[in-house]
Amino acid sequence: MAIIKEEPDMNDYAIDICMIGAGGIVNDAHLPAYRMAGFSVKGIVDRNRQRAREIADKFAIPQVYDSLEAMVADRSENVIYDCALPASEIIGVLRQLPEEATVLIQKPLGESIEEARTILEIAHSKNIRAGVNFQLRFAPFIQEAKKMIGNGQLGTLTDIEIYVNVHTPWNRWSFLFEKPRMEINYHSIHYIDLVRSFLGNPSGVYAKTYKHPDSLQLASVKSSIIMDYGDLIRATIHTNHHHNFGYQHQEAYIKIEGTSGAVKMNLGVLINYPTGIPDTFEYITTAAGEVPEWRSKKIAGSWFPHAFMGTMEQMILAKKGFIAEPENNIDDAFDTMRCVEAAYLSSAQGGVQLPPV
Repeated sequence: MAIIKEEPDMNDYAIDICMIGAGGIVNDAHLPAYRMAGFSVKGIVDRNRQRAREIADKFAIPQVYDSLEAMVADRSENVIYDCALPASEIIGVLRQLPEEATVLIQKPLGESIEEARTILEIAHSKNIRAGVNFQLRFAPFIQEAKKMIGNGQLGTLTDIEIYVNVHTPWNRWSFLFEKPRMEINYHSIHYIDLVRSFLGNPSGVYAKTYKHPDSLQLASVKSSIIMDYGDLIRATIHTNHHHNFGYQHQEAYIKIEGTSGAVKMNLGVLINYPTGIPDTFEYITTAAGEVPEWRSKKIAGSWFPHAFMGTMEQMILAKKGFIAEPENNIDDAFDTMRCVEAAYLSSAQGGVQLPPV
């Protein structure tokens, strides 16, 4: 990430945030994160004006707009539009935004690779500075792991394993029941993007995504994904959102191993959702002269809502000229969507058939 100015002063001139959408993710993550960070949210719009008014009152947002057109007409160039809408609505929103606008787009980047490509083309044609809200890479525990990797504490990376065995109440997001693609597009996409943030693009993807007999109205609730980085590093993602047997054996963790150390981060926010349990961060290193042992470190903040500060901060830094482009820029996000598409293609094509006996 190229820094243009050496000492960013986030207060050198005001950047306002305008929320497009007033759904649960806005109430539970976007706006709590922005309030913690001290970001300035000046307006909100939603088809359900009453819902927008309730959110505005809760978070002291001064302006509720009747339409996106009214919002665009009212705001100055020093604004970032935060588009927290279903993926199917992103194209229509981008077409209404002004030339050279700055916008943070809720993931996924469209429902398919075709929609993602259209979104990318619209953003480029209108010179829109766009980022995508792949926020897991900005979670505090992930930032700590990246710091340790950058310091050489883990050595050369050899293994990234993401394992999720939980019961997710999908009825909280009713729109997902209509989607032809679900689990990878709306959940495992975070982990695909996270692996890419550590290792770059894989040479290929192997995957299978699954239904459950008790949730046949959902396109899928479980997935197994292998991202191919050659013979010396394993990158796997295994998710099961239908472990409906109490939370005692629910698990959700990210484990990263290198030649001289390892980190294991438990994602407490996913356990017994939405109640959650505390995250944990454990690590081990094999530094010369030390007896290797697992240690715990207290990390302030979690995935929700704290990581949402990181994606918006990237947009503000780019808008102010402190960095050349946000880390979560739309071109990088398109590569995550390419991996998602590869996963769905792999799942559809199936494995190698058994040879005849």
